Amino acid sequence: MTPRHEAPDGTAPTPVRFDRSHTDDLIDFLSTSPSPYHAVASAVARLEAAGFRELREEDAWVAGGGGWYVRRGGALIAWFAPEDADPSTGFSIVGAHTDSPNLRVKPNPDTAAVGWRQVAVEIYGGPLLNSWLDRDLGLSGRLTLRDGSHRLVRVDRAVLRVPQLAIHLDRSVNEGLTLDRQRHMAPIWGLGGAEEGALIRFVAEEAGVPADEVAGWDLMTHDVQPPGYLGRDGELLAAPRLDNLLSVHAGTRALIDAAARSSATRIPVLAAFDHEETGSESDTGAQGPLLDNVLTRSVLARGGSAEDRLRAFARTVCLSSDMGHAVHPNYAERHDPGHHPLPNRGPILKVNVNQRYATDGSGRAVFAAACERAGVPWQSFVSNNAMPCGTTIGPITAARLGIRTVDVGIAALSMHSARELCGADDPYLLGAALAAFLAG
Repeated sequence: MTPRHEAPDGTAPTPVRFDRSHTDDLIDFLSTSPSPYHAVASAVARLEAAGFRELREEDAWVAGGGGWYVRRGGALIAWFAPEDADPSTGFSIVGAHTDSPNLRVKPNPDTAAVGWRQVAVEIYGGPLLNSWLDRDLGLSGRLTLRDGSHRLVRVDRAVLRVPQLAIHLDRSVNEGLTLDRQRHMAPIWGLGGAEEGALIRFVAEEAGVPADEVAGWDLMTHDVQPPGYLGRDGELLAAPRLDNLLSVHAGTRALIDAAARSSATRIPVLAAFDHEETGSESDTGAQGPLLDNVLTRSVLARGGSAEDRLRAFARTVCLSSDMGHAVHPNYAERHDPGHHPLPNRGPILKVNVNQRYATDGSGRAVFAAACERAGVPWQSFVSNNAMPCGTTIGPITAARLGIRTVDVGIAALSMHSARELCGADDPYLLGAALAAFLAG
């Protein structure tokens, strides 16, 4: 296939259909990953099947070549070091994040109002609140037990719902819906009064652990409607958590593929962080020291020095992969008129000169070369000057580690909705580009 990119007039080339096995696997990944903790577990299962082994941060590292991973909560760092890799060998990093906006359970979750039993939740990140109304919601996350261990829990049936007020009681709702984050977003899960400890007893039973062994929890809601193909010809994918589990999945597969075709040119790495949706400032976020620590210890475990670390970082490139905005057919005026990314036209290169994205001209060259090697098309994204631009882990990673970073992704609609929409071929196209980058 001849590599294609956007035409000079900004229009995109005719899409090419691809085998959907990659997207089928993405659907399975999304279905088994309703929380960041589950996403890490799903990625780890794929890595271990490919021969990767776990390293614990508290242990002494004597590891050299081979595939390794470190997990901490909802974050995962994995890499493959060829046996002949020099300590100063640079890294090729695919960066992504495991978290998505949702409703998260508060420390005192059991509440009630006028005969309805409810769950107290906190708004995580920046969700489209209206997209969580009148949806069948499950519960997922992890329980922390008294011995310090964790138990994943996933209740994949409808147990919660945030009911919308009937139009008869708000005749002006279609002229503008206003939701109070404190008063209007508490889900119902039954009838009756507040019963202290009821929710955690229920979740503990679902997880198969005694309720009195639960010392803490990190629980959240998720839409139980499964991902699926959409459209007359099934050319679209409707799913929760595309932002940004699509990139985590693509990066995992790309790393496994690169490990099978490894050379000593670069060390391929997957860095999947938590808490991007809230600014990345945590011990498992991109602003924390996790990636720096892992890369540094990797250099040292291969017999390197502080000088070798600096040389390796100078030779390192990171592709920060996250979702971007496809041009919306009903709101085209909100987009830059010269940049209209469309589904199934390949991954996007994200540019913002005010450093909301980390891409510069040299980064564009890196991404274009990877797409050319993979034989996939690509597009450019830039925000309308009159609209504020979002951001990613890209600028954080660049500033935190001093490494060249490029922001990429795929175009989607309904970002931050409980259910998002993208092209069904784009997951494969992104994955192919990431695999070519890591193997290059």
